[in-house]
Amino acid sequence: MTTLSIFDQSVPESPRVVTEDSGKIANLLAEHGVRFEQWSTRELPADASSDDILQAYSGEIQALKAECGFQAADVISLNPDNPQKEAFRQKFLDEHVHSEDEVRFFVRGQGLFYLHFGDQVYAIMCQKNDLISVPDGTRHWFDMGPEPAFTCIRLFTNPEGWVADFTGEDIASRLPRYERLAGVAG
Repeated sequence: MTTLSIFDQSVPESPRVVTEDSGKIANLLAEHGVRFEQWSTRELPADASSDDILQAYSGEIQALKAECGFQAADVISLNPDNPQKEAFRQKFLDEHVHSEDEVRFFVRGQGLFYLHFGDQVYAIMCQKNDLISVPDGTRHWFDMGPEPAFTCIRLFTNPEGWVADFTGEDIASRLPRYERLAGVAG
């Protein structure tokens, strides 16, 4: 289940708010310019290719491109048997920003986005059916867990794809990781 946990930066060991109410999650995120929606997913074979996935969601992708000016879309998918899973996890675990919105639609599985707003951190356990769009310049990081199992469609305004500017802050190391919050999410 999709879960939002809100932490005060000064008390990073326990959240002050936890909710699984998708409407409340959308409203709390919208206060910070973050788009959160839940879309219907398609039934696709387990071995569906990136092209198959992009084709299955072509209507939604084209609508987002037209609405937001995205130029490119791709698919990222990781499974627990990936020999580079730890390197992939580490790549996204430090706080960073982008010069464009970071958009993810979860076709399968789950992952944890952390969004840093002032002295608060919002941790959103995104699940299959969740669309999140993190505005450019938003301090954030992503934790896919030690045994990643997800497939996401990503959209970009920069045709080169994912480009991060790391903040150098250590906040990501002070908050509970995926392993603990996945337990909160059930």
